[in-house]
Amino acid sequence: MADLLPVTAPVRPKRRRPPPLVVDAKRLATLLTCGVRTVRTLDAAGKLPTPLRLGGRVVWRRAEIKAWVAAGWSDRAAWEAIKAARRS
Repeated sequence: MADLLPVTAPVRPKRRRPPPLVVDAKRLATLLTCGVRTVRTLDAAGKLPTPLRLGGRVVWRRAEIKAWVAAGWSDRAAWEAIKAARRS
């Protein structure tokens, strides 16, 4: 009996959650490696892409933020022009 191993359930790898589709100011600050106050200041100055308003929350599309960073962090008006040019 001493030679028997205890019966255990097979170990399943943990599933990773997909990244969220939208990010709030706190997560955006983490993505941009800055503070939440800086995110609020940039938003008020029109230097971030246009946020979405969901109920009382202000969020940004994660994919749009990634594309905006890849395009060079342009201000809101320039970013909207870039998006419009890509659509046509």
